[in-house]
Amino acid sequence: MNILVWNCRGALNPSFQSFVHNLTLTHYPAITIITETKVSGSRAKEITNRFRLDGAIHANNIEYTGGLWVLWDSTQVEVFELSSTEQEIHTIVKDLSLNSSWLMSTVYASPRYAERHLLRDNLSKVAEVHTLPWIIASDFNEVLRGEDKFGGRPVYISRAVNFQECLNTCGMIELGFSGP
Repeated sequence: MNILVWNCRGALNPSFQSFVHNLTLTHYPAITIITETKVSGSRAKEITNRFRLDGAIHANNIEYTGGLWVLWDSTQVEVFELSSTEQEIHTIVKDLSLNSSWLMSTVYASPRYAERHLLRDNLSKVAEVHTLPWIIASDFNEVLRGEDKFGGRPVYISRAVNFQECLNTCGMIELGFSGP
């Protein structure tokens, strides 16, 4: 099963829709997760209705930032929304070919550090309640090490420690990333 995760930094870019179309034709994903869309509400629905993927869950923006979309192909998976906020969408995914289910959380953490504690608290609660295998596709807007970022402000040790504690509490491991 293919899952695409893309921080698009704005879904109103003129080339965005053709890029998503080409990605879905090339990789035939069961699930596509798009973060930092900067688009929500009826406008998000209007855009995602144009894609080959026929299922969609949209989380609202955080003012002019954020925005999460979980899109899926209902011939490959069933997706059931459990809960969502501006920073996260939690779902149960059933793989139709394997007849197996797992928990999937999609995260776009607020760029404002003060709001991220709500996200960490919610993830900790999800970890306590659910026993299914769990995948988190995310942009936490946080780093654990200086090597994880290019330029900008230095890594704050206290923030990195808080982020690592969240990862540990939830039993998460980092799979890595490709590209900046």
